[in-house]
Amino acid sequence: MAQLVKLQDYVSRYQKDLKRYPTQFVRLKKIQWARMKEDWESGEKITNWEHEDEIEVEEKPHKSFLKRIMPFTRKKKLAPWEEEDTDSDYKEDFFNQINEELEDQDSDEEILQEESNTFTFQPTILYQPQTIEELKRMYIDQLFQFQLKWASSTLREKSYVNPKYYRDSLLRAFTQRLPDSYLLFYYPIFQVKKAPVEMGIIILTPTDCICIQVLEEEVQAVFVGDGSRFWKKKVGKIDKKVLSPLIGLNRMESIVKQIFKQNEIDLPVRKVVLSRNGYIDYPGSSYDVEFIDKRKYSDWFAHLKKNPSPMKHMQFKAAQFLLNSVQTTSYHRLDENDNNNIPSEKMQSLEEERT
Repeated sequence: MAQLVKLQDYVSRYQKDLKRYPTQFVRLKKIQWARMKEDWESGEKITNWEHEDEIEVEEKPHKSFLKRIMPFTRKKKLAPWEEEDTDSDYKEDFFNQINEELEDQDSDEEILQEESNTFTFQPTILYQPQTIEELKRMYIDQLFQFQLKWASSTLREKSYVNPKYYRDSLLRAFTQRLPDSYLLFYYPIFQVKKAPVEMGIIILTPTDCICIQVLEEEVQAVFVGDGSRFWKKKVGKIDKKVLSPLIGLNRMESIVKQIFKQNEIDLPVRKVVLSRNGYIDYPGSSYDVEFIDKRKYSDWFAHLKKNPSPMKHMQFKAAQFLLNSVQTTSYHRLDENDNNNIPSEKMQSLEEERT
């Protein structure tokens, strides 16, 4: 699963500590999959699931933070290749990192309760899967919800998440099917000369940076493009002008390359115009852009998934300097409690104005 490093202008845990969270995510993902798989194989009873935000603290007796997350630490009988990811030293470091942050924040019980759920990510068996593939689908769907939390909150801050992202099929495809070593920026907003600039999609692989401009409207639409400012969109017998996706794509490439150059980042930048449900006809010459439409999408995506390289130093460096240039809009968690969710409504208003 590609790691969702930045979503729009939402506050992100990766933005606060890029060195820690990528490795922590991979380990947490493997440990919790082993736990869920063992529960399924042993016939564990189905747990009634409630949304984490709806958990009431009063329903359970007060417990210490570590005791509330003890199910995460119980020992499992794993295959030899899994044992390496569940060593006790890592668990101790993991809990120490959590406690160090919790010591610095207000001991508000509701915040601690939410954070215990957020950090532990305890997937549950919602129904009885008949096959291991069904179980995997259930697991990664819950992990996707967890990723959105990490991409929109920290211990002290939260951002209002537009509900559309929970249903975004392209976001799910990138996060659920690409390798863990990929870092995903999904429509980030950059600060360029003190002005906000909304970008397309940026994927940092261990070996390159892919800038993607999405061109998806009506199903089976045909986009006829050239070097001009406008392309022609054909749907049946109806023709309509649309703004060329190359304008936004070239602007995105320019901003990314400028950041890379200023910070001595040696990472090639690729440009892609993507349309999963339509067709692109570009008779002109554009040697530095890949046009991926409905006919090419499956092969392109399959090739994109095949990158065996682990995360690299230059990739982390590129991600850090990109994160240093983004805009963030958030509110303090305590403000939400003190003002009866007024900050959330304000964030929603800002979101609606932006869209």
